[in-house]
Formats: sequence, structure tokens, C-alpha cells
Amino acid sequence: MDTTRDTALPTPANLRTGVLFVSVFLNAVGFTLIDPVIPFLVGGYAVADRVPLVVGLVIAVYALCECIAAPVLGAWSDRIGRRAVVLLSLLGAAAGYLVIGLGDSLAMLWAGRIVGGLTAGGVSAVYAYAADVTRPEGRARTYGLLGAAGGLGFMLGPVLGGWAASMSLRTPMLLAAAVTAANAAWIGVAIPAGAVQRRQSPPVKMPLANPMAPLPDALRCPSLRGALATMFLFYLAGTMLQANITVFLSDARHYDPPRIGTVLFLVGVMDLLSQGIATRLLLPACGERGLARAGLALNAAGFFLIAGAAFGASSVLLLGAIAIFTLGDGLFQPAMNAIVANAAPDPMRGRVQGANQARQAVARVLAPLAAAFLYGCHPAAPYVAGGALIVVAFAFFGRR
Repeated sequence: MDTTRDTALPTPANLRTGVLFVSVFLNAVGFTLIDPVIPFLVGGYAVADRVPLVVGLVIAVYALCECIAAPVLGAWSDRIGRRAVVLLSLLGAAAGYLVIGLGDSLAMLWAGRIVGGLTAGGVSAVYAYAADVTRPEGRARTYGLLGAAGGLGFMLGPVLGGWAASMSLRTPMLLAAAVTAANAAWIGVAIPAGAVQRRQSPPVKMPLANPMAPLPDALRCPSLRGALATMFLFYLAGTMLQANITVFLSDARHYDPPRIGTVLFLVGVMDLLSQGIATRLLLPACGERGLARAGLALNAAGFFLIAGAAFGASSVLLLGAIAIFTLGDGLFQPAMNAIVANAAPDPMRGRVQGANQARQAVARVLAPLAAAFLYGCHPAAPYVAGGALIVVAFAFFGRR
């Protein structure tokens, strides 16, 4: 029996991109609603000096579950279609947020994060679908637009989360569940199951359940090999910051949830400017590889400046450092996503995207633990280490 997957909608390309834009936006809002309150939620269940470690463990467990599930969901998206996998992921995420919001213990927080991690395959399916419906030369721009949608979500989500936390620490979780459920409804309506064309795809085999299974094939392609290795170092460094920044702001800088939400709002603004505007303007002149290099350079500078803010620098310097870091992040990601998508064979694109997400998840398992350990040594240590990793990634990528 032939196996098939979704390839295109019988609608204009801009409409298809618009559907994905809204979905990525809602996904980012739901995901970031909870960011300003995680250290405070954990602080309600753990002693103060253990909060950084427990926050790191919670993030690492989510990423471990994602690492296990992402290749399977990516392969399923090749076989049964992107839409079904995105819906499964969104409904799982909504359930995870609801468990945390209704729970009253650290065990329930763990359970919610495990449920969310095991169904965290929607991002790879959305990006694989975007590659399906976009010509190779237009994928960097499409990914830039989707990144801008994420940036808008990252702007709004933390602000809403900080505001909702003024009511109670559980309110952001319940609001995230509602937003994510609305996203699932949007996908269900905007991409009807019968409104897709289909083409043959290889059958899914059980070895794909191994997150490392696609690695040998990827390593046979020089451009894909270099891109995935560079992205691993990039995500390892970036996740150290993501896993620790709210702890750093609440512990070292004594910020409350609304103020943390405001800082994360700045991150969203820079994501929007870099991925939605700067990428589109600079891509014709710099190309994908040139844009990726520029992003890495800015990212490293941002890391080292944030480390300097740990020594008592002003909030203005801290915010400027975070803005520089985020600008680099926003230039690098769409360029590298396009490089990976263009290097992947068409029938295997979902699997390669799933494998790429799994590589990122491996970084997200290791980085929170490393950040928690380094933060215990000195608040600046995770950011110095992150900057050093980006420098290595820049040197590595520059040779390929």
C-alpha cells in the first residue's frame, strides 16, 4: 500500500503562509505565557537555594521528552500528514499546561512538562509544511516570516504572563492552555483534512523512534553535516541562557514576574525586527551563510555583555546586551533553517526537520543542567560559557 503525506494546499502561497503565521504566533504566545512565573512556581515547592537546580531539571526533563518524541512525530508527519501531527502536538501542550495550572505540587509540574514534551513535535511539522509549499529560493524568507510570528508571540506572551501572575501564579498556565487549544481549533478549521493534495512517501519504520537514527544519513551530506553541528552548538549555548535568564533576573536582579515579562517583551521586539525585517533586507546582499555568520557574531557579543551585567551593571546595559543577543539569534535561525531544508531530500524533509528538532532537544537537555551548575559557581558563568560556545560554532561554520 502506498503511503502519503500532505504537500500543498490549493490556495495561494501567501494564504498558506498566513495560516502558518497565525499558528506560530499563537504557539509562541502559549509557550511564553508561563516563562515569567516558572522560577516563582518552583519556589513555592522547593527551598530557595535549590530553585535554580530544580528549574534546570524541569526544563531538561521537558527537552528529554521532546528529544524522544520529535523524530517519531517528524516521521509521522511524512506519513500521515503535517496537519494531524500539529493538532496532536497542540492538544498535548494544552493538556500539559492545564495539568500544571490545576495542580498543587511539584509532581504535577513535572507531569505537565512531561506531557508537553512528549507531544512537542508541532514546530518541526509546521516548518516541514512551510518547506513543502515554498520554493527552495524562498524558504529563508518564509522562515523569517514565521520567525517574526514567533517574535510577536514572544512579545505578547510574557507580558500577558506577567500580568496574569498578578492574579495568581496558576493563571498564566490556564491562559496558556486556552490559547493553545484555540491554536488547535485554528489549524483544524484553516487546514481542513480534505483540502490537501497528496504524494507518495516512504513508509515509516520503527528505528526512526531512535532520535539518533537519521544521523548517519545526515552526516553523508557535507552541507547538512556542518549545519546541524553548528546548530547544535548554537542551541546548546542559547538554551543555557533561556533556561537561566528568568532565574538570573529574579535572583540576581530581583525582578518580579511583570518586570521579567517586560524584559522578555524586548526579546520579542528584537525577534520581530531581526527575523521579520532585517532578514528580508540583508538576505539578498549577504546570502544565507553570510547572514548566519553575522548572527553568530552578534550572538556571542550579546552573551559576553550579559555576563558583564552580572557584576552589577545597570539595567540599561543588561537590556542592550539582551537586545544584541536576540538580534543575532533572529538573523541566524531563519538562515540556518533554510540551509537545512534545502539540503534535505524532499521525501525525507519531515524526518530531517524532526531529527534537527531532536538535536536541539539534546542541547536543551544538557544546557539547563550545565547552566544550573555554572550559576552555582557565579551568576556570570553560564553566559561566559555560552559566548565561548558561539565562538567555537562561528569558527566551525566558517570553515564549511
